[in-house]
Amino acid sequence: MALLWRDSLGTGQLLRLVLLHTAWEVGSGQVRYSLPEESKHGTFVGRLAQDLGLEVSELLPRMFRMVSKGRGDYFEVNLQSGVLFVKSRIDREEVCGQSPLCAIDLEVIVDKPLRIFHVEVEIQDINDNAPVFPVNEQNLSIAESLTVPGSRFPLEGASDADIGINSLLTYKLSPSENFIVEEKTKEKSKSLVLVLKKPLDREDIPAHHLLLTAIDGGKPELTGTVQLVIIVLDANDNAPIFNQSVYQIKLLENAANGTLVIKLNATDMDEGINKNISYSFTSHIPQNIRKVFRIEQNTGEIRVKGNIDFEDINLFEIQVEAKDKGNPPLGGHCKVMIDILDVNDNAPELALTSIFLPVPEDAPLGTVVALISVSDRDSGDNGKVTCSIPPDLPFQLVSTFKNYHSLVLAEAVDRERVSEYKILVTARDEGAPSLSASSSILVPIADVNDNAPAFPQPVYTVFVKENNRPGAHLLSVSASDPDLRENAFVSYSVVERSVGEQQPVSSYISVHSESGHIYGLQPFDYEELQVLQFQVSARDAGFPSLCGNVTVQLFVLDENDNAPAVSPPGSGRGSPGPELVPLSAGAGHVVGKVRAVDADSGYNAWLR
Repeated sequence: MALLWRDSLGTGQLLRLVLLHTAWEVGSGQVRYSLPEESKHGTFVGRLAQDLGLEVSELLPRMFRMVSKGRGDYFEVNLQSGVLFVKSRIDREEVCGQSPLCAIDLEVIVDKPLRIFHVEVEIQDINDNAPVFPVNEQNLSIAESLTVPGSRFPLEGASDADIGINSLLTYKLSPSENFIVEEKTKEKSKSLVLVLKKPLDREDIPAHHLLLTAIDGGKPELTGTVQLVIIVLDANDNAPIFNQSVYQIKLLENAANGTLVIKLNATDMDEGINKNISYSFTSHIPQNIRKVFRIEQNTGEIRVKGNIDFEDINLFEIQVEAKDKGNPPLGGHCKVMIDILDVNDNAPELALTSIFLPVPEDAPLGTVVALISVSDRDSGDNGKVTCSIPPDLPFQLVSTFKNYHSLVLAEAVDRERVSEYKILVTARDEGAPSLSASSSILVPIADVNDNAPAFPQPVYTVFVKENNRPGAHLLSVSASDPDLRENAFVSYSVVERSVGEQQPVSSYISVHSESGHIYGLQPFDYEELQVLQFQVSARDAGFPSLCGNVTVQLFVLDENDNAPAVSPPGSGRGSPGPELVPLSAGAGHVVGKVRAVDADSGYNAWLR
């Protein structure tokens, strides 16, 4: 406005007005008005013409004009009424900022005569500005391990463009168990601090979101807020924790290398490096466990790395440690119990603990032949074993007590029929699939003297010419005995009896005791003995001994060893005496009979 007015005047005239203004300021008074900021256009300020002592009617003739001194064109004078009113909205904070006194200076100029009046309009503050924080969100990082109750953390407060009581701020913090807010004034300096009431635990609340509210003193009061985000920095104050203290695992024996046993998972409520966990077996784990299992340091996976044999170890107890990488590191522990489940990987084993052989063929039924022990290193059904032998044998298996079986005689045996038995004993477990083992037992049958010597025929017949040479071999007899050794050793002898006129048989023949050869001891005379019948006995050497007999019929064959003998007339019994031949006997007349006899027989006794 002042610039526009200066442009409308000449330079010389402006200089003259400045000199007159200086003189006026020395000698004249001023008019003061007071106006609330934010007044609307047309708001009445004051009766300016009247207050300056001017007549309304002379304002136009005297060229009444008003100049604002560099504060903007906020006011205007109605020349018809001489009233000063608001031309445009006035923002005190825009015009004066934080100055406690805000006034807009106006200069009123009239001519004829020239006069300059000073008018001051004080702009009164109203509570039209809420407190404002420099940012919408303030972030603080506080270490949980380094704070104790009473610790203080500076905050940046809010500002209020108003002045006076309208800019007098108080602060309010949203409810918090851990924090309060305090405002301290020291030497005209105000400081806003956040005070710790209760120690922080990042694992409980990793970040606190609080609302800080600034409230001014105006009526009505205005507020401004800022979000406080308090990041709790982690301290390694939590050890890793397993979700179980003891893990029960079942694992089949013979599991392949690399088989996953269990994947352990420990959690650490800390963060960053403080929650990075490495897994390991504890230092006192036996070496035999380390040979069978390994643990992945980063994943917690326990895997098989060696041979697992249920029959060697069926339960593993492993202590595992999970340790974080904080400083100092903290560790947690758990126990892994691994029950090894049996697999039918062991065949039954057979052992002959006692053998009572050979078996006598006259052994009573129930005689124990052998004692067999069976075992299976597996367990449960895999370790239950049944034994069997082939059918149709004179033996049977009898379970005596746990894992022992007796092979007993179930039927009578005859060595002469079967001299030995090869028995296949099979042990089979109840696993799936089942496994079996076999063992052969050779059971010889011991001989007893239960067979008498026997001749192949009931009667031997032999023909011997009379007049045989003494000691000549007549025939041989042979008996067999199916027994063994002495039970089968046969000796021969003649069964003694009398022949003829009380002559013993042994005077005629002899039998070789070992060979059974029969020899004639004297020449036979057909005319005295035509048939010699006797018995030969074969006796074994068993105890008690047994014997068998055979009949020998010896027929003496006649030879022509006797000449005919003529009997004298009348020498025969009942024979007539010598006949007298009559003289008148003619030719052909029987004179007499000649009688001759021959002791031989058959053709040898035929006479002519």
